[in-house]
Amino acid sequence: MGLVGGVVGFCLGLPIGLAAAYFVYLRYFAAARRLQDPVIKPLRDLDSETLQATIPHIPLWVKSPDYERIDWMNKFIFDMWPFLDKVLSTFYSYLAICKHINRATRPIFDQYVGQYGIESIEFGELTLGTLPPTFQGIKVYEMLEKELVIEPVIRWASTSNVTVNVKVQSFEVTVQLEDLHIMLTPRVILKSLVPSFPCFANLCVSLMEKPRIDFGLKLLCGDVMAIPGLYQYVQDQLSKQISNLYHWPKVIQIPILDGASGATKKPVGILHVKVIRALNLLKMDFLGKSDPYVKMRLSGERLPSKKTSVKMSNLNPEWNEHFRFIVKDPDTQVLELHMFDWEKVKMHDKLGMQVIPLRLLTPYESKLFTLDLVRSMNPNDPQNKKNRGKLIVELTFDPLREDNMSSDAEGNASVRRDADGGGGGVLLVSVENAEDVEGKRHTNPYAEVLFRGERKKTKVIRKTREPRWSEEFQFMVDEPPVEDKIHIQVKSKRRGLPFRNKESLGHVNINLVDVVNNGRINEKYHLINSRNGMIHVEIKWSTV
Repeated sequence: MGLVGGVVGFCLGLPIGLAAAYFVYLRYFAAARRLQDPVIKPLRDLDSETLQATIPHIPLWVKSPDYERIDWMNKFIFDMWPFLDKVLSTFYSYLAICKHINRATRPIFDQYVGQYGIESIEFGELTLGTLPPTFQGIKVYEMLEKELVIEPVIRWASTSNVTVNVKVQSFEVTVQLEDLHIMLTPRVILKSLVPSFPCFANLCVSLMEKPRIDFGLKLLCGDVMAIPGLYQYVQDQLSKQISNLYHWPKVIQIPILDGASGATKKPVGILHVKVIRALNLLKMDFLGKSDPYVKMRLSGERLPSKKTSVKMSNLNPEWNEHFRFIVKDPDTQVLELHMFDWEKVKMHDKLGMQVIPLRLLTPYESKLFTLDLVRSMNPNDPQNKKNRGKLIVELTFDPLREDNMSSDAEGNASVRRDADGGGGGVLLVSVENAEDVEGKRHTNPYAEVLFRGERKKTKVIRKTREPRWSEEFQFMVDEPPVEDKIHIQVKSKRRGLPFRNKESLGHVNINLVDVVNNGRINEKYHLINSRNGMIHVEIKWSTV
C-alpha cells in the first residue's frame, strides 16, 4: 500500500511541481527579463565571441563596399505588402499562386511520394503574413551582354501560414508551416534586354549560397520541431534539397515576353528563293504589253524588299534569278510576292500578288510552287476571280546548324565550332554603343558598317558623346569570312549646310577569323583617329 501511495503521489506531484515552477518563472524572472532595456554597445567594444555571433546579422552594405543600400525598396514593399496579401487571398489569385508553388516544389515532393506509405503531397492554405521580406543589400554587375545581373540579399521573418495536405495510407494528415524565417542570396539575370515593356524577355534566377531556413512545424496540433534532434535534421535536409535544385549554375528560367510582345528573335535559317518565270500576265500598257518585275519580302521584317530585273514587253517573262532571306520564325513567317508593271513616269501598276507560308517547307528540300496571282489577300475581294496569270518559284529552307549555339545549365549561350568553320552562313553585327566620341564642329554620331562592299548605317543620335544604337545588321555569305575584315566607322552628321556636314569621329577594322573560329566576339574597341573614343560591337557567325 505504501508503494502504491508513493507512486501515485509522485505522478501527481511531478506535473504540479513543474507547472508551479513554470508559473513562477513566467511571473517573476521572464517578466523581469522582458522589462530590461537592451544593452547597446559599439562594435569595437564587443568581445570576440559576441562579435562573431553578431556579424551574420549585420547588413552586407555595411560590411562590403560592393553592396548598396536600398531602403527605398524596403519602404515600397512594406507599404504594398498588405494589399498584395489581400490580392493573393482572392480566389483566382490564390489558385494561381498555389499552382505555381506546386510546380516549383513538385520535384521535392515527388522524391518522397511512394516512400513511408505516402500517397500524395499537395499544398492547401497559403497566406503571406503581415511582415514583408527585406533587402539587406544588393550588388549590380556591369556586363557587356544585353542583360542585367543583380544579386540581392533577402531576409524574410515571415508570419505566413502554409498548410500542406499529406495522404498516408488513405488517411489525410494536415501539416502546418508557420513562423518561416528565410535568408538567401539569389542571382537574378534579366535578359535579353529589348525595347518593349518590361524591357527584358527572360528572367533567370539561381542561388549563390546555401539558403538558411527556420520555421515551426505543427502536426496534429503539436510542434514537431520541438522533438530533440529533428529540428536540425529537417533544416539541413530542406536547405540541401533547395540547393540541389537551384544552386548556381542551375537556374529557374521564366519567359516574360514572347516574339509577338517584342522580344528580339534570332536567325534560325536561310530561305533560298528562285524566281523562275511567269505565265499569261495581264496586259497593262495601252500600246504594248507589260514590263513585269517581282518584289518580295518576308513578313515581320523591316528590311527593304528585294526585286528581280524588269522584263520589257513580255507577258511570259523568264527570270531564273536567285535571292536569299534570313528566317527568324519559320512557323509564322510568310514570303510575300508582288508582281508590278514597270512604268517610266507614273506609279507602277500592280499585276497581282501571292504569299507562301514557310511552314510548308521541309528543311534542305527544294519545293516548286505554281502560284495563281490575285489582286489582294482578302478572300472577299471580287477582283480575285479575275485571271491574272501564274508565277512559278522554287523555295529551299536551310536551317542554321543547331550546334552553333548551345545552352549550358545556366541558360547562357556557349559556342561550339568545327575547325573549318563549315560552309556559308549568316554574319550578325550588333553595334551597341560608343563612348567619349567628339567632333570638331558637331557631335551627332552614327555608325557605318562596311563588309564586302555592302554598307549599312545606324540611326543618327543628336548632340551626344555617348550614343547608344543597339542595332543589328545581317550579312549572308557563301563561305566563312576567315580572311575578311569588317570596317566600322563612327561619323557625325548635321542638317542644313551642304558643306562640311559630315566628319569622321574614328574607325576600327575587325578581323573575322576569331569570329569564325569561336562563333562570337563581344568586345569594346578603341577607335582609330579618336582621342579617347571606344565602340562596343558584338559579332556572331552561324553556319547552315
